[in-house]
Amino acid sequence: MEHERHRWLDQTFGAVCRTTRCDAARRRTLEEIVNLAVELAREGREGRKIGTLFVIGDVDAVLDQSRPLLLDPLYGHQSDLLRVERPEFRETVKELAQLDGAFILRDDGTFVSAGRFVDVDVAAPENFLPGLGTRHAAGASVSRTTGAIAVVVSQSSVVRVFAGGDLRAEIIPELFLLSRERLFTRGAEVTEMPEAGVTLAVAGD
Repeated sequence: MEHERHRWLDQTFGAVCRTTRCDAARRRTLEEIVNLAVELAREGREGRKIGTLFVIGDVDAVLDQSRPLLLDPLYGHQSDLLRVERPEFRETVKELAQLDGAFILRDDGTFVSAGRFVDVDVAAPENFLPGLGTRHAAGASVSRTTGAIAVVVSQSSVVRVFAGGDLRAEIIPELFLLSRERLFTRGAEVTEMPEAGVTLAVAGD
C-alpha cells in the first residue's frame, strides 16, 4: 500500500517537481497545498464556490511583486502556528480564502502573508489563458518572474498549478480524491501528459 501511495504521489506531483527542481521541503508543501486546494474547490465556503491563489517559495521576490489588499490577518502570529500541516490552521486558511488576494508561503510550508494582490505582467500575453481570469494570470505571471510555484483554485472547482509561467497540472477534485484513495475501478490511473507538462486525473475504462 505504501508503495502504491509513493507511486501515486510521483505520478501526480513528480512532473511539476522535476521541472521546477523542487527539493524535499517544497515538494511536501506542494502536496499539502494541492490537497488543501482540492478541499476548498470541493467544499467552497458557506454554501458558495470560492477561488484563491497560493504562491509557494521565493518569498522575497514574490512580496516585491505584490502588495497588501487589506491589513494582513497573519501578521504578528508565531510562525509555528502558521504551518500548512496544522489541521486547525488549515480551517483558518479556508475562512481567509473568502477574502480577496493571494496566500504567500515559504518552501517549508509556513504561511507568510495573506490578502496580497499579485502584480501581473500585462506585457506578456502568455500570462492570459483563454477562458481563465485574472487569478490564473497572476499565478502564471508570478511563477514566470520568480522561482515560485502558484496553485490556483478556480471558482469552477478546478485546481491548476503553474511553474515557470506554464500550466503544469490541472486537477479535477473528484477524480483526484478517488485516485488518492485508490477507489477507481480497475484500469484507472493518473495520466501524465508530457507534451503539455500537465498531469490530469482521469478515470480508466
